[in-house]
Order: sequence, then structure tokens, then C-alpha cells
Amino acid sequence: MRLEDVMQRQAAPKVMALEFPPLDTRATSVSGLAKFRVELVSNWKLAAARWNVSGSGTSFQHRHWLDAWYGAFTSVSPLIAIISDAVTDRKIALVPLIRRVQNGIGVVEFPDLNLTDYNAPILTAAAPSDAVGARALCHALLNALRACPERADLLRMQKMPAQIGGRPNPFMLLGRVGSCSLNGNLIEVGEDFAAYRATIKRMQLPRSWRVFSRYPGANFRIVTDADEALKLLDIMDGQQRARMQALGLEFNLNDASRGRFYRDLVGRGIADGFAVVSALTCDDAVVATVLGIRQGRNFIFLRISNAGRRWSHCSPSRLVIERTMEALHRDGVRQFDLSVGNYAFKRRFGAVSLPLTDVSIALGWRGIAHVLRDRTAQRLRRYPRLAACVLRLLGRPSARDNL
Repeated sequence: MRLEDVMQRQAAPKVMALEFPPLDTRATSVSGLAKFRVELVSNWKLAAARWNVSGSGTSFQHRHWLDAWYGAFTSVSPLIAIISDAVTDRKIALVPLIRRVQNGIGVVEFPDLNLTDYNAPILTAAAPSDAVGARALCHALLNALRACPERADLLRMQKMPAQIGGRPNPFMLLGRVGSCSLNGNLIEVGEDFAAYRATIKRMQLPRSWRVFSRYPGANFRIVTDADEALKLLDIMDGQQRARMQALGLEFNLNDASRGRFYRDLVGRGIADGFAVVSALTCDDAVVATVLGIRQGRNFIFLRISNAGRRWSHCSPSRLVIERTMEALHRDGVRQFDLSVGNYAFKRRFGAVSLPLTDVSIALGWRGIAHVLRDRTAQRLRRYPRLAACVLRLLGRPSARDNL
């Protein structure tokens, strides 16, 4: 089991850094008229109905993901921004956001709560790719949030990729590439999976498969039936809970809201292949499981579990990753994502780091202290040894291989 996946969810090809100049904090206008109009909608279903156009996002902005997320977490307030061209009324971007109160501070952020790996807007073909247009888009959103009737003190846009569907993310203008403490882990696999497997031969996964295959009824499969997939999700919860308890850590991925989210995601997405559930089994025993999401040629591993020490001699977690990759490769997937977190086993699978960006903007005076704290933490990350020392002092774990 990937320990960091549980801990994180509890708590593209090569990235091109945008070369936009620093953001001007003055109001932006074009020919005396506002370039963009921002509508803030407090209901996700209503916002989705009003959007109703084609746009690009990551897999975490897929309709299934957002439907499940907003449906599960009812204790936060949806605040979805629909940005349009002020003259033509053409849709430009949909920015999925929420508002919640933390220690008396009104925080606006992406719908995440440590479940979403990549946060981003959904962009149409009309989204700006130049610095002037991107700056105007940023100002339009910030001005709309500052005018929001419900007090918003702080905007946090975390874990943003620089590119969205091949287009530059305009909100990267507000931050610095790589300022996030987390990174994605991408594996590009060519047309020959055997050639890829040869590059990771040190992991000895063919040997692990031979050892596993000696057990009666040893099998790997991808589940396409929703009821069976939900049963495997229950087993995954149990296996991950046992692992966390053995480590003396709390497990909450099956609490009321998170449990509802994952089950809704599987229920919505299993039929059309967006949600993927796979398993290693022996007769009636479930040895290891995977839950992930697929969009086109890209697949993202979300959760992995195994049945514990009894099966450690055949490396079930690594084996279920590799078998899932092989099966999906036959179905056209060429980019695999081992999710956020910089862990050694991901390098062994050949993953390349995808830098992400965090942004903190004060929307009112109450948010200023929090912005200063966030930026101090970002600067500290530029000095890894010092950052590791601080983490140790705070009692937080450092990256380690746990598969």
C-alpha cells in the first residue's frame, strides 16, 4: 500500500514554465471596458448547467469527479466562478471553488480537502494564452471574490499544473512554478510495454508474478461491474485501515463524506471507464487492489491496498500497479500517473516529476498574515535540508519508500 496516498488524502508530458511578467495589482481594463465578466454560482449543478460548453481540464475536473465531490462534501459552500468575455458573452473558464471558514477566516479554495491531486480551471479554446489576457482574467476573478457577499479573506489555489490540456494555466501568473510541496509523477510508456518493463527490471516484477501465480486461483482482473467494484472498495478500506492502525495512524478515507465520495465516483464512473478498479485475487482472497481514474490516454492511480505481511514476498502493491498498467496499455493508455508525493518507489517505476504551484492571495486584511505564512513556507522549500529539519522538529514524516 502507498502510505503517502492515504496520508495525503487524509490531511503531461514535460511541463513548460510560463514566462509571464509579475502580476500588476491594479485593476485591469481594456479600452475602458472590463474584458471579462465573472458570475459566482453557489450551486454546482446550476453552474454545470449554465456552463454547458466544451472545455479542457485535468482528470480531476471531469464531470464525474466534480459531481461526486460537491455531492459528498455538504459542510462547505460551493462557489463556482464562470468567466465569460464581457463583449461577446463567450465562455472562457469555469473555476470550481468552495468557501469555508477556518479559525474565523473565510477561505476560498479548490474543491480538494486532500482528495484532489491536480487543481485547475476548465478552459475553453477562447481562454487567453498571452500575458495581458491572463492578467486580466486573474484580476477579474480576484475582484469578483472581493465583492462576494459572503466574506472572503483568503484565496488559496494549491496543486496547480502549468498546462491544462496543452494550454497555459492563466492562474499560474499568480505564483511560482514548483512552489507546491507536492509534485506529480508521470510515466510515459511507448507502444511496446515489454520495452518499458525492461527499464524497471531491477524491481523483479516478473519474478513476483511467478511467485504469486503458484497460489490456487491466482488472477488479476479489472472489474467492470459497479456492484463488484463497490465490494472491492469495501475491502480496500479494510486493508488500508489495518495498515494505518499498524502504524499507529488514523484512517478516515471511509468516513461519512469521503466514503460517500469514493462510492459515488465509482458508481458514476465505472460504466464508461472513467473510474477503474482492479485486483489481484487468489480463490476468494483479495490480495491487492487499485482505484484510479482514466481520461483518454492518461490514467491516475488514486488508492492502492494489499492484504498485509503474509503476501509481502510477492510485492503485491507493486505487482498490482504493473499489472494494471499492462492491462490499460493494451486499451490505449500511454501516460500513467503515480499521484502526488515524491517517493523513491515512484522513481523505480520510471516516474518523472511534474512540478505544481501553490498560490495564496489576500482578499481582505484578515488574510494578510496567512499569505505571509504560506509564502514563508514556500521559500523554506527552496532549501531542502533546512525544510527537512523543520519537518522533523514538527514531527512530520519525510518521504520514504513504503511499497
